Amino acid sequence: MRGMPETVLAFDFGLKRIGVAVGNTLLKQAQPLTVISAPTNDGKFAAIADLMKEWQPSRCVVGLPRHPDGAEHEMTVRCRRFANQLNGRYGVPTVLVDERYSSVVISQQRGEMIDAEAAAIILQQYFNDHAES
Repeated sequence: MRGMPETVLAFDFGLKRIGVAVGNTLLKQAQPLTVISAPTNDGKFAAIADLMKEWQPSRCVVGLPRHPDGAEHEMTVRCRRFANQLNGRYGVPTVLVDERYSSVVISQQRGEMIDAEAAAIILQQYFNDHAES
């Protein structure tokens, strides 16, 4: 597998919006891609299906929010479920990344693209954590 660049899609899951970023294992540069804000679950997964078709990622990354002390909360559970759904629906390996530090970085910024920026930071964190692989 080594040597072949893999496309990775990252998701910052939220109840209202899902931020999406893209990158590959060669450049290890995360780019904000889009924000999915479909009102229904089906609409969200339809939009994700389009992204999967377009980008053909070899894996997905989902940010996992926690309390600052590492304890899990309701959104942690929802993000895990979302990651499982990604894996189940599209057959793509899905990795969870602790995002305790990412939202701090972007809490200064606000606006619609914040979710995609958050996804990019989550993806960058994934690349940094897996720099050796």
